[in-house]
Amino acid sequence: MLAVADRKVFATLFFSIFSAVMGVGIVVPLIPIYAESLGAGGLYIGFVFASFSLSRSFLLPLFGKLSDKTGRKPYIFLGLFGYTLVSVAFIFSDSVQGLIVIRFFQGIASAMVMPVVQAYVGDITPENMEGRVMGMFNMSMFIGLSIGPLAGGFISDALGMRGAFLCMGVLTFTGALMSLLFLPPVKKEPAGRRAKQSPAGWGVLLKDPALWAILSLRFAHVFCIGVVWCFLPLMSKNFGLSTGTIGFLIMLGVFMSGILQVPMGRVADQVDKKKMALLGALIVALDMLGYQWARGFWGLLAASIGFGLGGGIAMPPLMAMAVIKGARTGAMGSVMSLLTLAHSLGMLFGALSAGILMDLYGVRQGFLLAAMFMLMGAVFFGTCSYLYKRRAQNDLP
Repeated sequence: MLAVADRKVFATLFFSIFSAVMGVGIVVPLIPIYAESLGAGGLYIGFVFASFSLSRSFLLPLFGKLSDKTGRKPYIFLGLFGYTLVSVAFIFSDSVQGLIVIRFFQGIASAMVMPVVQAYVGDITPENMEGRVMGMFNMSMFIGLSIGPLAGGFISDALGMRGAFLCMGVLTFTGALMSLLFLPPVKKEPAGRRAKQSPAGWGVLLKDPALWAILSLRFAHVFCIGVVWCFLPLMSKNFGLSTGTIGFLIMLGVFMSGILQVPMGRVADQVDKKKMALLGALIVALDMLGYQWARGFWGLLAASIGFGLGGGIAMPPLMAMAVIKGARTGAMGSVMSLLTLAHSLGMLFGALSAGILMDLYGVRQGFLLAAMFMLMGAVFFGTCSYLYKRRAQNDLP
């Protein structure tokens, strides 16, 4: 397993990402309500969310690449501290335009934290344990995503919306303080420990079919998540389900994926990672059809369980492959930033595409689109993996 020093680093990174994800999970479901209370219509609420995605997407590759060159710790600390400042700004915001600007800066903070923390975990991961270690780490995100929205509702009821923003600030400030105190100085960071060459440039990375395979499957999977999170509540309302039941169904898929991260990570270290990722992708595609075919609570429940199962099987080998790619290229930060970018774009395009289809043909067709997209992602993944294998064989003496 991890060395003693690396365990302290891992624990710090685990809590750092947990605090960021849970903090955001607490407040994000409340932001539309907060924006509406400030007089925002649907278009402006869309701008509030789009400003976050815009800054995050553009800056992810920059911060990932910079962290490969100048170290991980400064970006992790500054990003988490940025989250704290954003929390304070939310408390004092009194206009919709202010919310849009705040969310823009929150996207910058997210671009600093997410890929750099993942890259740091990749740096300290021993060879042949990529699935297990990344599975353990991924639990921090899934736990935060599961608990955050639920906690946000209770905190908002008890302390008001500004109380929820304050809780986010306390969580992220604690993470920032831990990263400052417990992560080693940049000169002692393990970045590049397993790499034998200088970081690969963008030209090399973007010509790598194996990396495109990883990115395509991550994009397709998160595309499906975007569809589920945005449109499962609408379909559930048609069945007369309560908001509490809808929240349970959404949380169930995340929870299922979360509890499977560690055991499936162990499996990923023992089997063919590509085949395991494809199996998970096919299960996700099938359960997108399960959502479309559902006619009530029990159908949605079965689809949610299956959706979580597919993600729990697919993500650990995919993350392990990303760590291996980052180590071999010496560009762990760049690889993780591209992976996070694929995640961000998948969520954005999943929601937008399904929304357009819903307006034209009804809410169920969004799930059919997601199933088709997941299958196309699986085919692209397999094709790129095959091309990489052929290229590697041709390069042998």
